[in-house]
Amino acid sequence: MKLFALTLAAALSLTVSLAHAGEVKPFTPAAFAAAQKAGDEIVVHIRASWCPTCHAQTPILHSLEDQQKFAKLIEFDVDFDAQKDVVRAFGARSQSTLIAFKGAKETARSVGDTDAGSIADLLDTTL
Repeated sequence: MKLFALTLAAALSLTVSLAHAGEVKPFTPAAFAAAQKAGDEIVVHIRASWCPTCHAQTPILHSLEDQQKFAKLIEFDVDFDAQKDVVRAFGARSQSTLIAFKGAKETARSVGDTDAGSIADLLDTTL
């Protein structure tokens, strides 16, 4: 049953990802620094391919990012396993971490959150 749930979450995440119109970028220090310097609305999603919570967060994020008020939001995805130096630089202790920024200022952070309302509140801090 657990394997079925994980497979379903991954399939839903992929389906939503393919239909998503928002801007999602793999994290690079240069792209992140440029977005911060420009004063952009940013969310960093520290995720892992094997993480069911991360897979649950993805369609929620993409649905919210498709809303008009978040049209300028940039999502940077950080690979928890492959980008350990970046994970440490953000002070994150686990995957499924969301960090919101308005330009260079961190405005909010959550770990393991899959509630659409509280994720929307986190994204609101970037506006």
